[in-house]
Amino acid sequence: MERVYPLMENAGEELRAASGRPLDEITLERLAAGELTDDDLRITAEALRAQAAIAARAGFPQLAANLRRAAELTAVPNAELLRMYETLRPGRATYEEMLALAARLADEFQAHETAAFVREAAEVYRARGLCNRSARPMNDA
Repeated sequence: MERVYPLMENAGEELRAASGRPLDEITLERLAAGELTDDDLRITAEALRAQAAIAARAGFPQLAANLRRAAELTAVPNAELLRMYETLRPGRATYEEMLALAARLADEFQAHETAAFVREAAEVYRARGLCNRSARPMNDA
């Protein structure tokens, strides 16, 4: 089914939070009452892919690609995402460490578009001298 923007108004009854709770049950009142969990406030990969499709149809390919990568990253635990973010900061990782991160994204999390993005970043970092030149464990960020 082709969804249209804005999703909340045009497909809100079909959308759910990461917890599985329907979006119409996520209200400020429930938040204030402490009735919502972290997963009630997280977006799903499905919702991000729907937004990516809308962006692509509207002629925004870069936004669509960003949303598809975000959808892939919903499978990555938050603590791991923060470690990956630190690794991708200029000067933090060697070229080889960045390629290893890309391989892990593809193999462990099936985040193939994100892995391709990290490989592209590794090439750019290497060409611009932004890679760390000393070998060190990635957890020493």
